[in-house]
Amino acid sequence: MRLLTTLVVGLLCAISSIQGQEASTKFGKGILNVVAKDSSWSVKFAPRMQFLSTSSWDIDNGDIGKLESNFLVRRARLKFNGFAYSPKLQYKIELGLSNRDLSGGSEFTGDTPRYILDAVVKWNFYENFVLWVGQTKLPGNRERVISSGNMQLVDRSRLNSRFNIDRDMGLQLRHHFNISDNFIIREAIAVSQGEGRNVTTGNLGGHQYTAKVELLPFGKFKGKGDYKGGDLKREETPKLAFAAAYDYNSNAVKTRSNMGDYMRTQTGFYETDIQTVFVDAMFKYKGFSFMGEFADRDADAPVAVDENGTETGDVVQVGNALNMQAGYLLKNNWEIAGRYTSVNFDKEVNKLIEEQYTLGISKYIAGHNLKVQSDLSYTTIGGKGNGLLFRIQMDIHL
Repeated sequence: MRLLTTLVVGLLCAISSIQGQEASTKFGKGILNVVAKDSSWSVKFAPRMQFLSTSSWDIDNGDIGKLESNFLVRRARLKFNGFAYSPKLQYKIELGLSNRDLSGGSEFTGDTPRYILDAVVKWNFYENFVLWVGQTKLPGNRERVISSGNMQLVDRSRLNSRFNIDRDMGLQLRHHFNISDNFIIREAIAVSQGEGRNVTTGNLGGHQYTAKVELLPFGKFKGKGDYKGGDLKREETPKLAFAAAYDYNSNAVKTRSNMGDYMRTQTGFYETDIQTVFVDAMFKYKGFSFMGEFADRDADAPVAVDENGTETGDVVQVGNALNMQAGYLLKNNWEIAGRYTSVNFDKEVNKLIEEQYTLGISKYIAGHNLKVQSDLSYTTIGGKGNGLLFRIQMDIHL
């Protein structure tokens, strides 16, 4: 709380010291947007919140179990971005304040909450080349790169929760070029620490290497819609994005590449090389949207063992998953969407195929900046009913 208090007080002092500047007057564009008089820097500040209610029922042999419900602040975040010295040198800072955002603190993060989500500088040093330095999302699956405030359904799929590579600390080089008036190709490569965000103890295993190529044959989406859920801009012509990414984590020490639990041994940490492949696509046209993803993860030796060969009980989550979702935006800004997700772990993980069917309804009051979303999910494991989940969420992004 001390950090939060200091941050709020500092922000109020900064606002009060600004001469001749006004807060943003349009909803969803931030509550503070300032450019220096000599145009040497800028800053935009925007808070956002998500309030979530969940109701769940276990299913056993066709019988529906007792209702369990929960209410929480799912996300509460403060976002800062702008440029420093030159518009070619941009930055972004995003802090998470909710319990879910802060969870995961351990000896590897200095036994402190994980406040920092993003802290990254982006330098456009030559033509279409941009160097990213800091902590931010890796160029992995599309669903993970889409902001949690821009999702089509209440939350991301089980493909993402089992296989995504999330955020890490390191370097990224990004580039794009046109091969015709409309056909755009984007490339990204990243070298990162390989153990996730806010790690302070240094690198325990090897490093993580990620590469991604993305094709946009019909040109750019309106409003960066290739990384936003639903076709809220109602694309007048068909728009398609297709991408493939490969991630290699050398001597990884966690069960899900740079995510999951550390694999401890009697004398240190178990290490193995982990490879993850993502293929995804986004299509939008006149209110209809479709997103498909495939993920596959493998490891050289997925079962962790001690130096004497005894299994420790930790296993790398290897396998594959498929996620497909589609939606249609009605003229009154109501949207109906559906999703199917299948997760198939390899035998080493000793789990059956998980399938989830989700139906969602959303009302966009001011686009993704102010919306109410609800969805109902039915989950099966090994072909047998496992659970029902109903969620309703309000999202506000100033």
